[in-house]
Amino acid sequence: MQHTIAATVGHPEPSEFAAFYSGYVARVTEEPIVALESTGRETRALLAGLSDAQAGHRYAAGKWTIRDVVCHLSDVERVMAYRALRFARGDATSLPGFDENAYAAVAGAGRRPIAELVEELAAVRAASLAMFRSLDADAWRRRGPANGQPVTVRALAHIIAGHERHHLEGLRTRYGLSAP
Repeated sequence: MQHTIAATVGHPEPSEFAAFYSGYVARVTEEPIVALESTGRETRALLAGLSDAQAGHRYAAGKWTIRDVVCHLSDVERVMAYRALRFARGDATSLPGFDENAYAAVAGAGRRPIAELVEELAAVRAASLAMFRSLDADAWRRRGPANGQPVTVRALAHIIAGHERHHLEGLRTRYGLSAP
């Protein structure tokens, strides 16, 4: 499905996000709607058919399991999409940061079937896409402070997609996953 708004988003400038996110933003060269759609499909394909035993794999002691990574992707996308919604709607309230490791420690990903975690991630992505698709050109360029740094809505969309691509690379290289 084509979306006229997506064609006008463009790539964020370095002043639109904290330097910490530059690696994620750099992973997205296409329009963010296209990146979010394709990355979501890629993730589902990579995780398709993974057994619960396989999803409990850690590539090293103290590292997250595959389940933890998938749950983390949902958590981060929810936080970033919430920030995007607030800023797109003109709310410039300073939003706090979050500790991904503290979230993972209490998320309970290890007690959930991998299929359920993948389904949840797909639902989160569908909600994010619906929100981003609804934005006009002005909303994409609005900004607000998150974790003490200014960030634009379009940068947040790029961060979501780039963050997922970062973890897809790790799932392939560190966890040994490959799509069927």
